[in-house]
Amino acid sequence: MQPTFIRSIERPDPSIVEGLAEQGVATVHESFHRRGLLATRLRPISEGWSIAGPAVTSLNHPGDNLMVHAALSVCQPGDVLVVATTAPSNMGLIGDLIAEQAKVRGLAGIVIDSGVRDVASLRRLGLPIWSAAITAAGSVKATPGWVNVPVVCGDQSINPGDIIVADDDGVVAVPAAFAAEVLEAARQRTAKEAASREGIARGELSFDRSGMREYLAERGIVEQ
Repeated sequence: MQPTFIRSIERPDPSIVEGLAEQGVATVHESFHRRGLLATRLRPISEGWSIAGPAVTSLNHPGDNLMVHAALSVCQPGDVLVVATTAPSNMGLIGDLIAEQAKVRGLAGIVIDSGVRDVASLRRLGLPIWSAAITAAGSVKATPGWVNVPVVCGDQSINPGDIIVADDDGVVAVPAAFAAEVLEAARQRTAKEAASREGIARGELSFDRSGMREYLAERGIVEQ
């Protein structure tokens, strides 16, 4: 595929993005029929972050971060920079200088299926980053790649403008076309869980509230 640099993408309704951020990864994943969850190797470099934003994608050759710089130049405030490579790589494609630029440009965060370095500085900076590796190994800026094309990151297909939701539980990608539907399902799930918590506070068990006792009895499991 010919290297490509696409500057403009269609971004989703900001209210939907904000709503998904409030729901969190686990709820969004369940509400999207357990789809879109990125591989568990992608972990936050610090705990306590919860973000959502439209994906700006960067597809790079292993050990080469030229197109990370290119992608950063077209990011807007609230975007999530999604960095993938054409083959598996743990080289450090992002360090403190790139992260500082992302912070100044107002990115919601970075998700990278490769490595990051200068981690102490990154943590002090406070930019939410999920990465597959931490390494001192650096990168070069030599080979043209792709910006804002479909990529595979964390074993999931991600298109530019898809909504990335990330927190301590991991990262999930929701295609823009399904985002409103997923948000509504997530809100319904959250409301249902709130009712369950009220019951738990009264001493009720999910074993009974959810009909699991009857389910076992119907299958011949007898309490003794």
